[in-house]
Amino acid sequence: MLSFIDSSNRSSRRSFLQVGSLGLAGLTLDQLFRSQVAADSVQASTMKDKSVVFLFMHGGPSQIETFDPKMTAPSGIRSATGEVATKIPGVTFGGTFPKLASLADKLSIVRSFKTGTSAHDIKPLVGKDSANANIGSLYSKITGASNPATGVPNNVALFPQSIDKERQPGNFQFGNFAATGNLGSSFAPFMPGAGGSLQEDMKLKLGPTQLDDRRTLLQQLDRLNRNLDNSGSMQGVDKFRDQAFRTILGGVADAFDLSKEDAGTIARYDTAPLVTPDQISKKWNNYNNYVDNAKTLGKLMLMARRLCEAGCGFVTVTTNFVWDMHSDKNNAGVEEGMGYMGRPFDHAVSTFIEDLEARGLSDKILLVCCGEMGRTPKIDNKGGRGHWGNLSPLMLSGGGLNMGQVIGQSTRDAGEPASEPITNRHLISTIMHTLLDVGRVRLVQGLPLDAQRAITDGEPIPGLM
Repeated sequence: MLSFIDSSNRSSRRSFLQVGSLGLAGLTLDQLFRSQVAADSVQASTMKDKSVVFLFMHGGPSQIETFDPKMTAPSGIRSATGEVATKIPGVTFGGTFPKLASLADKLSIVRSFKTGTSAHDIKPLVGKDSANANIGSLYSKITGASNPATGVPNNVALFPQSIDKERQPGNFQFGNFAATGNLGSSFAPFMPGAGGSLQEDMKLKLGPTQLDDRRTLLQQLDRLNRNLDNSGSMQGVDKFRDQAFRTILGGVADAFDLSKEDAGTIARYDTAPLVTPDQISKKWNNYNNYVDNAKTLGKLMLMARRLCEAGCGFVTVTTNFVWDMHSDKNNAGVEEGMGYMGRPFDHAVSTFIEDLEARGLSDKILLVCCGEMGRTPKIDNKGGRGHWGNLSPLMLSGGGLNMGQVIGQSTRDAGEPASEPITNRHLISTIMHTLLDVGRVRLVQGLPLDAQRAITDGEPIPGLM
């Protein structure tokens, strides 16, 4: 939680805010800047000027209805949503992905990706292959908890409530998004909306009355910034403390404030009109999850882009448990479920990719989209697909990697890799090689051995780098 000392306190000009939720381990921000200036130069030299957005498709998306439709297979195996031709000759996607199909030259699809188990968890984002830490925590252990130039956290996780306080917080039932393994809690992702709303996570204590909404928070930030300028109260404050004030009063707040965006950009990202609450059947226990996904996914991707622009290195985006298409009391079957999920995903992700290209950020930001598993090759008699760990969909875009290709092949029923399997370790290594000079990570002092191995021991996905 961010907090300023009450302005009635005589010592307030010499006191500074404590940052807890931003993962700075109780340091005042000016102390953080001093420590980062004095940081090991070897550690600093491992960083590349790139970011990763990991869109975690929690629940286990179907490999067939997404990027491997198998329309020549028998009924009950082939895509329940049909197929759509892509820009890559001979390659098709599932029928709810027409916009992504038109951008296939900017994507790499892995059809031999295997997460390894059919358990509901949050691998490969957090699991044994990442030393039981959020991948972003591995990154921030190397780079520091926050960007020293902007104060923006280097590791952020976004949930529906990060956008709208009426939506749900993060779902930790199947895995801890804040897991840090042996790294220490200070490297956990900053999670606005994980267990409350964004305004609760970024509250300023400027007086006895607590701020109760994000608009008021941002107004107070702006007012305090103007008052500091007009009063000259920053005169005589050393450069590190001045940098800390300007950081919090500027970049951090702005990065999380979508109102700073052009209205047309916000409208382009908006997925809410695509699937309205009255179009979703209320018989499913996951009804609220479907609504949250439609209402927030596009704006979550927009916030992720803003965070990367502000210097954040790793952003997790998830709309909670929505891709589990069993056709049981909780979940819709694959055809109905892809109607709820496929259209918002297609729109949000394609808008994100086009936006990055328009801003010249395509090579700087890598987008990764996958879940913890795939779905069974055979549709059951209720119209659902079960859990399946032997093949999973994986899509990547940008980051300066080789795009416009399909990597690997699957068997005729999309149940197994028909070529060399791509694993979680391959994916994690690809992310780490994108973000870091991995060869120099071995020289970083104080890095636990299991974390070092998670970063350095794997090989990137063949053909991407």
